[in-house]
Amino acid sequence: MRGRALEAVVTPFSFREALRHAGQEPATPASRLTKAQHSQLDHALLQYLDVGGFPEAQGLAPRSRLELLHSYVDVVLLRDVLERHNISQPQVLRWLVQQLLGNAAGAFSINKCHADLKSRGIAVGKDTLHQMLAHLEDAFLLCSVGMATDSVRRRQVNPRKVYPVDTGLMALFDRSGKPNTGHALETAVLHELQRRGATVGHVHTRSGFEVDFCATLPDGQTWLVQVCHDASDPDTLTREVRALQDAQPDWPRARPMLVALHTPPVAALPAPIELHRATAWLLEPTASL
Repeated sequence: MRGRALEAVVTPFSFREALRHAGQEPATPASRLTKAQHSQLDHALLQYLDVGGFPEAQGLAPRSRLELLHSYVDVVLLRDVLERHNISQPQVLRWLVQQLLGNAAGAFSINKCHADLKSRGIAVGKDTLHQMLAHLEDAFLLCSVGMATDSVRRRQVNPRKVYPVDTGLMALFDRSGKPNTGHALETAVLHELQRRGATVGHVHTRSGFEVDFCATLPDGQTWLVQVCHDASDPDTLTREVRALQDAQPDWPRARPMLVALHTPPVAALPAPIELHRATAWLLEPTASL
């Protein structure tokens, strides 16, 4: 006998939920906050991107937090993937996780991964790697975003972008030793789009530019969302705007928007591109955007 059930996905804290947990949730809309309050929110967002949204990780010292998050990854690999799916090559799975979480928000190609393993003398099939990636997504350790296109073939042959389920996991396998705030912010924006029920893909324009997300919301709206750390830098702002402009002809009905942690005091972006401060964008209800 099979019953009917509705799936309820419980995710790590959003930015608003993390602020609420810490007793710092603003009581007024972000558009009405003072400059000092915006500065406090910017600091809180940087902390959120570093710590992540797992409830038990909140307020822990860095060493204790990393140990806790490592244990989460180990439990997911052991119980939710290795045991459940009877994986015969656990070393390949662990290597795959290190590659994916160590290159968060980066492009991932099964073909390239297969070639890399082959050069190391490790024999594994491409189908097995596809299955491992699917198992990791099913276990909610990470998620992948394909190319936004109506062509099934283009989605299959082009690399996917891979994101951890929580920004706190990014530091576990990072080799640079430096905080990658831009990719962490991109990850947080993706999860916020998913919380709003959006179907998300990434865009590669005909001229070779990239737009982080093309999101189709439940009400039928389409957004082109570009994410960057510091839009107050003129060169960065020009580059990000150019990518959105290049994508617009293929998505004429989409709302193009740039979401940045740091925005210039005054910026006249070419219409119809919208500039959003990351803290305000993450806190505002969908109807206000």
